[in-house]
Amino acid sequence: MTSNLGAHIVWFKRDLRIRDHEPLTRAALAGPIIPLYICEPDLVWSNHDHDPRHWAFVRECLQDLDHTLTSLGAPLIVRSGGAVQILEELRVAHNVTHVWAHEETGNLATFARDRDVIAWASSQRVTFTEIPQTGVVRRLASRDDWGNIRARRLSQSLVSAPQHIIPVTGVRSEEIPHVNDPISTHRQRGGESHARKLFGEFLSDRIEGYETRISSPITAWDGCSRLSPHLAYGCISSREIIKAIFEEKKHASNAKTFSLDAFEQRIAWRDHFMQKLESNPTIETCSYFSAFDDMRSRIDQHKLDAWIEGRTGFPFVDACLRSLAATGWINFRMRAMLVSFAANDLWLPWQSFASQLAKWFVDYEPGIHWSQVQMQSGTTSNVTLRVYNPIKQSRDHDPDGSFIRIWVPEIAHLDDDAIHEPWKHSAQFIENARAYPSPVVDHQRATQISLREIDKTRAALGLSRRR
Repeated sequence: MTSNLGAHIVWFKRDLRIRDHEPLTRAALAGPIIPLYICEPDLVWSNHDHDPRHWAFVRECLQDLDHTLTSLGAPLIVRSGGAVQILEELRVAHNVTHVWAHEETGNLATFARDRDVIAWASSQRVTFTEIPQTGVVRRLASRDDWGNIRARRLSQSLVSAPQHIIPVTGVRSEEIPHVNDPISTHRQRGGESHARKLFGEFLSDRIEGYETRISSPITAWDGCSRLSPHLAYGCISSREIIKAIFEEKKHASNAKTFSLDAFEQRIAWRDHFMQKLESNPTIETCSYFSAFDDMRSRIDQHKLDAWIEGRTGFPFVDACLRSLAATGWINFRMRAMLVSFAANDLWLPWQSFASQLAKWFVDYEPGIHWSQVQMQSGTTSNVTLRVYNPIKQSRDHDPDGSFIRIWVPEIAHLDDDAIHEPWKHSAQFIENARAYPSPVVDHQRATQISLREIDKTRAALGLSRRR
């Protein structure tokens, strides 16, 4: 039933869980609620950084969330359309007086959407309460304060899930839209129950040695936590993770404590980069300094196509690109290498390939993605610019070529030495020369030219040299 005081909406966005969900718990105490997820076509189907694999993961999260909410008394209500349109329809039909949500640090489209919702709520005299869910601080006055604010937030107690929810009756839900998932075989499954199970297994069975196993795409598949998509869509909160790490340290060995510290630093790193987007949303489309956009102004379509197709002629680069496209995930060092290769070897504007990476990543988190792409492309004010040598990375992290053989089968016949630089071993390479291309660039020459251009631009801007 709907009370005379009005109904409450809990608007789920990138927070698809019930545990440590303050808007849900507070709204459930306040009266009848509508647990709402809005499928926004402009964001889900047509935005430059979205892919069906994202929605396939979210769909599983929503199914899991609906199952849990139904057991508490109020099923998830799913509607498709613009956020303001859906919220207004529910306000009129069910006397909605209060909307609860978590703050979201998303892309420019969600930023604009949230501004429209705030304006709508004000015009209709609907209370709109947004609550932080991470260490990201909205309207941060000074970066000097950020660490202390984040620490205070994460030290707060977890918010217990409601035991029972009073639903608003008569609210119609639509079917959760279905998409054809291009990577269903390899993709991680979504949902709060999966996230908590995965985290438990990681802490008990897989975390020791985390700090070394994360570097190679071979060992990282199981050595990483694999929680990134669950964090991206809020199936588990970073506060719950930090508190669990703290408890685990109480009885951990020295080796395990070292690994726990390394993982905890990654969670802090996540908030650090998300804060950059929160404070400067335009880094999704514009370089931190516009001169860097002028520096790389031309797209070489042949090189971009070779990169997207995983046919650059550098076997390890191509293996990583193909693996990412097929599975939706690859470890961070390889992500950095792929960006560095596109920006510095191929001299492509970061905007030309960054959206493709966002589409490939099931764990696409705008705050991390756009900041990291710009960092690895050398368009920030950071002094250090790492240019990854794809041959060194190949020999360091896939020494016997086993990863390459899986994803670049055209050259699987090459021996362990030749597989890293097949163009140098013509007697072996010639067997399949037509099936696999020669390098699209000379790495050393291309990066020397790129670094000179970056240094020139930095000097013109009055920035420190790149290293």
